[in-house]
Amino acid sequence: MLARTIALLLLVPCSTAAAQGAAPQFINPANLVKPNGYTHVVVAPDGRTVYVAGQVALDSAGQLVGAGDFRAQADQVFRNLRRALASVGGDLQDVVKSTTFITDLEQLPSLREVRARHLPSSHPPASTLVVVSSLARRDFLIEIEAVAVLRRAVRHTVGE
Repeated sequence: MLARTIALLLLVPCSTAAAQGAAPQFINPANLVKPNGYTHVVVAPDGRTVYVAGQVALDSAGQLVGAGDFRAQADQVFRNLRRALASVGGDLQDVVKSTTFITDLEQLPSLREVRARHLPSSHPPASTLVVVSSLARRDFLIEIEAVAVLRRAVRHTVGE
């Protein structure tokens, strides 16, 4: 019994060390706009924790979707988040934390409406809302970044 306990204890540090030695994966899905100076998706060395850069209302060609229309921009942002997560085998149900940046607090009811169509109501992610004076471009009305935990570890990159 003691020998088996010692053997198990010796295995734990080895598996932890192996996970710590792995490198993160940096992924830019082809169906998202080509980033300039950042990466859309970073998978942590554990292969399950995923960080998605702030997504804005740009289509894959870099064109703004919904100029001046908060709901249209919010829908595009959620489509982009979905695409980012799909590139590593995930989806919006895997999101455990989101940070949403909006330029007009009056749009909060619209945000809640759009978010309810995209995120699971049974277990919504932890969430932070930040009202800002401007985003990276003045015509952006919303930006959302997310952290997800995948049900299965990423073994290889998809769509890079």
